[in-house]
Amino acid sequence: MNTLETFVHVLDLIGTFVFAISGAVAAVNRRLDIFGILVLSFVAGNFGGITRDLLIGAVPPAGLTDGRYLLVSVFAGLITFFWYAGVDRLRSPVLLFDAAGLSLFAVAGAQKAIEFGLNPMMAALLGMLTGIGGGMTRDVLLAEIPQVLRSDLYAVAALAGASIVVIGYVLGLSYGVSALAGGGVCFGLRFMAIRYDWRLPVAHLSARGRAEANPSDEEPPR
Repeated sequence: MNTLETFVHVLDLIGTFVFAISGAVAAVNRRLDIFGILVLSFVAGNFGGITRDLLIGAVPPAGLTDGRYLLVSVFAGLITFFWYAGVDRLRSPVLLFDAAGLSLFAVAGAQKAIEFGLNPMMAALLGMLTGIGGGMTRDVLLAEIPQVLRSDLYAVAALAGASIVVIGYVLGLSYGVSALAGGGVCFGLRFMAIRYDWRLPVAHLSARGRAEANPSDEEPPR
């Protein structure tokens, strides 16, 4: 394994741990048992990377063949199960770790997609998917609207970071430079969104809001 592959692998494992913590916290908050907590930590930490690997043909996915991904996820789940109070007190740092994990996954995902010959646009999208896939799957299992569809610039930050990695590749910059720049932009956007509650525009009134604002528009009873 060369230096670049080692670097990408280390980023993947760190991101896996960070996202596994977020999955375990969500499971504890929904009062799942220890098995459910471990399942959610594995899903949140690995399904983004597994989906990416399946789409680019890197099969079987590293998350299913490399035992370190499972160990890291289980370790994160057990930490949360036994020391949830301590993890919960670190809510703000956990959000920052989540932003860091998003950055790591987006950067590593884009680079891996490039290595497998995807064109720049698709590589950027795969980088974004790597960052948001685990969280989306976690929320679907918990019967919630995925946070990435309603949270503060989550997917946008991942796409921005992955795009910078791809632009660096097109311009012939070293991966280290483009990875630092892409990770920094992704983390910065996510941090500022958390800090200042930045959000994308939403529809002025939802369908439910329109119904409440204009009760006369509701269908008459049958």
